[in-house]
Amino acid sequence: MSTQHFQVYGTVQGVGFRPFVYRTAEALSLSGWVANANGHVEGEVTGPPGVIEEFAARLRADAPVLARVRRVELARSDREPTYSTGFRVRRSAPGYTGTAPREIPPDAAICDACLRELSDPTDRRHRYPFINCTDCGPRATIIEDLPYDRVRTTMRRFPLCANCAAEYADPGDRRFHAEPLACPACGPRLAWDELCGEEALRAAVKTVADGGVIALKGLGGYQLVCDASDPAAVAELRRRKHRQAKPFAVMVRDIEAAAHLARIGSTERETLTSPARPVVLLRARPVRGETPLAYEVHPGLPRIGLFLPTTGLHHLLLDDLARPLVVTSANRSDEPIAVDDTEARHVLADVADGFLTHDRPIRARYDDSVVQLTGRTRITVRRARGLAPAPLPLAVGTPVAGVGAQLKHTFTLAADDRAHLGPHTGDLADTATYDAFRKAYDDLKRLTGIEPVALAHDLHPGYLSTQWAEAQQLRRIPVQHHHAHVAAVAAEHGVRGRFLGVAYDGLGLGDDGTLWGGEILVADLSGYRRVGRFATAPLPGGDAAVRHPSRTALGQLLGGEPLGTPRPYPWLTREFTDRLDPAEVAAVRAMVARDVNCPRASSAGRLFDTVASLLGLADTVGYEGEAAVLLEAAAGTEHAVPLAHRIVRVNGLWVYDPAPTLTDLLERRSSGEVVPRLAAAFHHTLALVTAELVARAVEDGAPHTVCLGGGCFVNHRLLTEVRRRLRAQGLRVLVGGQVPVGDGGISYGQAAVAAARLAKER
Repeated sequence: MSTQHFQVYGTVQGVGFRPFVYRTAEALSLSGWVANANGHVEGEVTGPPGVIEEFAARLRADAPVLARVRRVELARSDREPTYSTGFRVRRSAPGYTGTAPREIPPDAAICDACLRELSDPTDRRHRYPFINCTDCGPRATIIEDLPYDRVRTTMRRFPLCANCAAEYADPGDRRFHAEPLACPACGPRLAWDELCGEEALRAAVKTVADGGVIALKGLGGYQLVCDASDPAAVAELRRRKHRQAKPFAVMVRDIEAAAHLARIGSTERETLTSPARPVVLLRARPVRGETPLAYEVHPGLPRIGLFLPTTGLHHLLLDDLARPLVVTSANRSDEPIAVDDTEARHVLADVADGFLTHDRPIRARYDDSVVQLTGRTRITVRRARGLAPAPLPLAVGTPVAGVGAQLKHTFTLAADDRAHLGPHTGDLADTATYDAFRKAYDDLKRLTGIEPVALAHDLHPGYLSTQWAEAQQLRRIPVQHHHAHVAAVAAEHGVRGRFLGVAYDGLGLGDDGTLWGGEILVADLSGYRRVGRFATAPLPGGDAAVRHPSRTALGQLLGGEPLGTPRPYPWLTREFTDRLDPAEVAAVRAMVARDVNCPRASSAGRLFDTVASLLGLADTVGYEGEAAVLLEAAAGTEHAVPLAHRIVRVNGLWVYDPAPTLTDLLERRSSGEVVPRLAAAFHHTLALVTAELVARAVEDGAPHTVCLGGGCFVNHRLLTEVRRRLRAQGLRVLVGGQVPVGDGGISYGQAAVAAARLAKER
């Protein structure tokens, strides 16, 4: 007989791991104990050495679905065994004394077993909104500290009733040591004004059925809910939320309901039904006859964001209403999602017709995650509830932090070959979002135990994230925006050497003080060299041009970088300028001529804006990327002859000159070619241009591994065509999967760059 001490590292707290260890030890007739400690699980086993080895192997291979085991360590103990017979789950050791970062489990959507109980009239949790077990329920949103025990969560204020206590203590029950365990007798309760429980739920259901908007307290924050089939209700939600056109996500009851609205293959099905339950961007089915969704949900767009219920409460709403629901963040546009009850009632007083709330506090703010699929490749658009803050692999030794950019803000804490990408914060543009970032950063730093010795930040001095980093008493490591984009892709895929980066986005400050956004870089994780770019053009009015694509288009037409190609002839642009305000055209013309408030940018995103405006799709926008979304939607599945394009050598760089492209676009439009075909032609052209820029870089000695980064690659058509053409050249093509492809992944890339630079110093 042998007695050995074991330690298990990874995401092993809050995922039913101790009950799993108990059952595994009992099945092998081993005695001993298990407990949570220092962010991992530890214990002692006594038995035959071969059986103990089998025990360790099963811990690695058969872990619960929500667990992620990184390593299992066994060490022989010379002490007498603590227990000579039987196996026990011991009380956790409080406090954190270890050096390895602690891993925080994300929230998990309601499991099938709990869903069956929710619908079973004979079950004591029938229609209980907060039903959960060791396989599902809140985790990251309720944890106050580790080790993960009920007393260190927001559930500590709900003492277990006798029945729940018996389940909690029963090794044969799936709620054995389920910390959020609750039932109608002892757990959280719904409230609607003075109403409680079922009466509160009925009041909320009636409000939605009557065309109203409710604020619902979800897992990671309040959500605004209305009937997705009611045009007036959706339009009113848009008016109140100040969200003119950005599409809403729709929650449906089950996968069959989702398949009625969108095309769903096996990969889409797997993603929709995963424990993370993200919003999945799917191609909508063609409308025939009456559609169950109001046009106002995703106006004019071929893709729709669908997701399945995450909690028992969501299931009850959908069951009782028997219709799809718009479920969106409870905030005004660009503000952080509301989490505090008092704050929510204040902020949402003129947005919601009523509040369906409860008495379980939300400890951490987590919006809904958003993903899309390109073939079998999953692209993360927003990493939040269900995905964050689960650790991602990253080659890092010295603890570092990446503090992100400005839009779609996130931060990353990294140490011990793991990166904890914090939840989506929003656009870091006001005090509320800035405060939300600082709180989330402090909370995750405390929970993980990571104390960074260096902060990686963007070059842009105007970003609040950069200003925050500058105010800290830590070493600062500035990281260029587009290097961070492509480094994020390389680091996620474990690329250690040189690679070729293609970074297409809206804007980011370059190392030469100008604005970049259409970049070809030869890089590794510690540095880069610019080898290609898009031609520059002025942005009349700076930020105003971002909100007004017509200004961006005028900037391209009037002041595009002179590369030996004539600008489009005036008669070609007359149809475009004639529909604009003459005073604005004159003002922009004067600004460009005098170079007043016209920063130049080499931006792929702004070129999308230009083409969308020239084709009459978007002269003004209500959200970042709207013009590009409309351009992709217009292209649909059209096939078209590519537009003219030209690549020239300028000061040692390969430069794409869009002047021939825009001239050809306007000539073909003047000749009567339809907008969808021209939109498709532009996508085709940009893919060709990218392939040619990459080919010329490779001819000059660039690596054959290509990393695609930046928000433009959320564009399904662009990504598909670029990847196909690059692979046809025999290149290895990588794109972010778990790390957001847009600015939400910048902080991970910053952390990767900082870690590589610090490693080179050692």
